[in-house]
Amino acid sequence: MARSLQGKTLETILTELVEVYGWDGLAQRIAIQCFVNDPSIKSSLKFLRKTPWARAKVELLFVSLP
Repeated sequence: MARSLQGKTLETILTELVEVYGWDGLAQRIAIQCFVNDPSIKSSLKFLRKTPWARAKVELLFVSLP
């Protein structure tokens, strides 16, 4: 069953993805610099909040988690 985005903050989504894949695994799945160069939750959230296409990729990856 796919996960739902309902009630999830972007920070929660990103934190769960990092727990599952780690920063390296996340960077392999979504090739954006904030996951490659000195990644952190704070810097990634800042980028994702102002970049709709990147946020959409993160959300899509999250809902596809087993």
